[in-house]
Amino acid sequence: MPRPTPSLRRARISVALVFAVHGAAAGSFATRIPAVQHQLRLSPGALGLALVMPAVGASLAMPLAGRVTHRLGARAAIRLLLALYCLALALPAVMPGLPWLCLALLVFGATAGMADVAMNAEGVEVEQRLGRSIMSGLHGMWSVGGLVASGFGALAARQHLTAGPHLALAAGVLLVFGQLVGTGLLDVRPEPDAEAPARFALPPRSALAIGLVGFCAVFAEGAGMDWSGVYLRDVTGATAATGAIAYTAFAFTMATARLAGDAVVRRLGAVRTVRLGGAVATAGGLLVVAARTPATAVPGFALLGIGIAVVVPLAFAAAGHRGPNPSQAIAGVATVTYTSGLIAPAVVGAVAQASSLTVSFALVTALVAGLTLTAGALRPVPRAVTGTTGRRGLDRQDIPS
Repeated sequence: MPRPTPSLRRARISVALVFAVHGAAAGSFATRIPAVQHQLRLSPGALGLALVMPAVGASLAMPLAGRVTHRLGARAAIRLLLALYCLALALPAVMPGLPWLCLALLVFGATAGMADVAMNAEGVEVEQRLGRSIMSGLHGMWSVGGLVASGFGALAARQHLTAGPHLALAAGVLLVFGQLVGTGLLDVRPEPDAEAPARFALPPRSALAIGLVGFCAVFAEGAGMDWSGVYLRDVTGATAATGAIAYTAFAFTMATARLAGDAVVRRLGAVRTVRLGGAVATAGGLLVVAARTPATAVPGFALLGIGIAVVVPLAFAAAGHRGPNPSQAIAGVATVTYTSGLIAPAVVGAVAQASSLTVSFALVTALVAGLTLTAGALRPVPRAVTGTTGRRGLDRQDIPS
């Protein structure tokens, strides 16, 4: 395999750092949700309504990302969308009431979703040129960015820094850093006579099949993130501190597995990796369902995090490698997977209300077991060579920033 050019090596580093900036914006906001709730005196129900808005905004706006990329080129589109996302981070903490907070979070989610699609398409382009898997590691960098930013957020809260100044400072730092690292991205542009993608289009059938794989993983991710602590408290009788360990185990193992996942993908391929991950996640889910003590449940959540870690990165990669417009295909898959993340916490709660949390996580276990059956949708399909795709790739030295 030929060694990558300097511009390609720089692009790989740049896109990884873009993922980290995106994750850091999400992590910064997540740590200040309690402060925003206290500031606006929101009830749990009102806060829940507000927290649905980012996913709604993302789902509505993601189909537009392909058109923005087509018009501006990949590098400029990512830098613009990432800048808007960072600026939107400062909005929630200065809103005067619930309706304004919902509007701010709708914008926050819309900019996050469009930047997400554009940077994943860039990651797919870099991966294809390198000729080896990097998408799992890129999503691992997103998790690292979120973990680092959440640490700073916890420190800010401990120092009694209010959410407004903290999020404004974080937005400014991430805005500047994002623009700097974005200069090294590949500037992929359409051919001059290429037709612009539709503003809104239904995902193609192949994207729906890939999206189903991502749906199963993101449903489990949403359930694990939002309900692991509650599960340990209500089912195993654990303390709040022990319940937090379950969340930490889930998030940490998922981030670690993503960083290490590319090596596994290169050895086994995407389909076998997802099937192996589905088996590991199923084992973890069964441990959780069978658990009556924290000593069983915590390892179960850790295995669940390991098993689903690489599924979404591989789903985005599979979508991006198909068809002439990676951004549009990724947007279709992302819309399906984001919908899963939107409904998962509510479905888990509804099933628990009707029966028990154990039954809820039996449903989660059944979905991750389905990964072993649906993984075939990620089987590689060669993409047409340049000249028939309506896209042309230009390295950084070819186009000035």
